[in-house]
Amino acid sequence: MTDEHGKAVILVVDDTPDVLHLTTQLLKPRFRIKTATTGEKGLEIAAREPVPDLILLDIMMPGIDGYDTCLQLKAQDATRDIPVIFFSAQTGQIDEVRCFEVGAVDFIPKPISPDILQARVNAQLALKTVTDLLRDQNAHLEHEVARRTAEMVAIQDVTITAMASLAETRDSETGNHILRTQSYVKALAESLRQHPRFAAMLTDHYIDLLFKSAPLHDIGKIGIPDFILLKPGKLTVEEFEVMKTHTTLGHDALANAERLLGRPVEFFLLAKEVALSHQEKWDGSGYPQALVGDAIPLSARLMAVADVYDALISRRVYKAPMSHQAATEIIVAGAGQHFDPDIVAAFITLQDEFRAIAARYADHESDIEQKVASLARFKQT
Repeated sequence: MTDEHGKAVILVVDDTPDVLHLTTQLLKPRFRIKTATTGEKGLEIAAREPVPDLILLDIMMPGIDGYDTCLQLKAQDATRDIPVIFFSAQTGQIDEVRCFEVGAVDFIPKPISPDILQARVNAQLALKTVTDLLRDQNAHLEHEVARRTAEMVAIQDVTITAMASLAETRDSETGNHILRTQSYVKALAESLRQHPRFAAMLTDHYIDLLFKSAPLHDIGKIGIPDFILLKPGKLTVEEFEVMKTHTTLGHDALANAERLLGRPVEFFLLAKEVALSHQEKWDGSGYPQALVGDAIPLSARLMAVADVYDALISRRVYKAPMSHQAATEIIVAGAGQHFDPDIVAAFITLQDEFRAIAARYADHESDIEQKVASLARFKQT
């Protein structure tokens, strides 16, 4: 770090007055010189502003020697990047090897040659200038990458919410259904992450992607005609067959979006699974593919429990809400038939958390009234 006059700062640590005098006289015309006669004092000065650009360090000193001083310099964030050149009256390959092992960048034998001192100081300061520049550029690039990544993630999250909300505007469900189901799914996944059947898959990354993709499970309802989607009564056989296509419509829409990117994307993998298979049943009686057991993607099996529970406890324009107890009995009765038994077991242990999620994102009466009004307008058309 240069001083207020733009000079590089060099710290000389040596217990020999002649060495301190010589190095100061040689280097002072071009650099700001700080001096210390012990390793302890050198460490203290090195930590002060302005931090030295280079340290010239004697090996043999009273108290802590140069090796330990260098090790301590390299252990501190504020001083670890300062290049260190050792002085020593000792000679031999073993000294130089030890110097580099503890973090020094060069070694100058005593008695000190003025020409060698000047040349090696200049070389290390030039190298440090380049190194600092590269470090600053890398830090800037890392910051910029992090900023842009966060921006892309935010755009992705907002887009997902917008798409899910668009589907919700055409359904009898409220927007809070999306918030509740994704929270139920996350709670189930986190509860099962240590289970032998699921541990390998339920990583932090998988659960995060699942949480983000869950709101798109009913995205295909955008393609269902209003007279079926908004029908307050029981659907006919033919109408139900059309309603069932919301699974494939959602999957295909997401697959088309992924194709536009030109490569597979993990997020779309889970979103497609959830959209296509959340109506599958453990015993194979679900749709659209009549998958059985573990052939149903885990993401869809988790969503099945979350989606059914929320549908049961929520008020709709065409039905009153069911109690938590009654909904739980239906979920438990569906273990091994509609639902993966191990996921139902996790649901049972999480009942308090499910209740808390339902309360946190409860539908407001105004939301229900708005849906009722929308349905009334539909009936009049």
